Amino acid sequence: MTDERTSDEATRQLLTRFLDAVRPVVAPVAVWAHGSLGGGDYQPGRSDLDLIAVVGRPCTEAEEARLRELHEGLVADSPLGGKLHCGYLAAEELADPSLTHLTWAQEELMRRPVTPVTRRELRQFGVVLAGVSPAGLLPAVSDEELAAFVVGDLAGFWRPVVDRPEVWVADVWVDLGLLTLARALVTLRDGELITKRRALDVLGELGAPAEVVADIRARRYGEPGPASEEWPARRAALTLAFLGPAIDRVVADYAIPVR
Repeated sequence: MTDERTSDEATRQLLTRFLDAVRPVVAPVAVWAHGSLGGGDYQPGRSDLDLIAVVGRPCTEAEEARLRELHEGLVADSPLGGKLHCGYLAAEELADPSLTHLTWAQEELMRRPVTPVTRRELRQFGVVLAGVSPAGLLPAVSDEELAAFVVGDLAGFWRPVVDRPEVWVADVWVDLGLLTLARALVTLRDGELITKRRALDVLGELGAPAEVVADIRARRYGEPGPASEEWPARRAALTLAFLGPAIDRVVADYAIPVR
């Protein structure tokens, strides 16, 4: 791992330990990083480490158990261990973005797809941690496929969540909801994948509440001060008043025609 985006020593140590531990379990053909690390926006201790491991075949139950043990060990032993997420894709299933794959995320095993956004990220700026490059294995994602996914994600996932105000007191929902909107708009408008740092500037241009944008920026890139007891509820109200109508506008402007 010589890529400058993995220059943080604690991150390098964790990735090295992961690679050493995962090879005897599933013998990956390749291991790639995407997300913040791939895009050059990685903040040690704050950003997730989003990985994809390509394996020769779907994992067996015994291998799943060993992978669970591996990841639980990383969480227990490393301050960054809980930030490391990894999807395990069988090589024979790489071409179909609708399939779900064994994934360790949020400190549990689950199954979820590798989305067109992730696939585009991997081909555009994925970091090769082991094996061949994403371009050598992953089929390209067309602009039409990418746009259809982005609009569908906004309309089908994020818009309904706006109607669940109880979840929006949590940092993660505020951050992901607003940043996803800004990044989605730029992808639809310009065909570009942008970092979370750039997305904060886009939120300002969209008229997102300045207090909330400043809060996200401080927690991700600065030194946030102590928040009042009232702030989470106030932040949630400000976020939802902006986010629902903003999603509706983007979905309406970039709706994919039904053929």
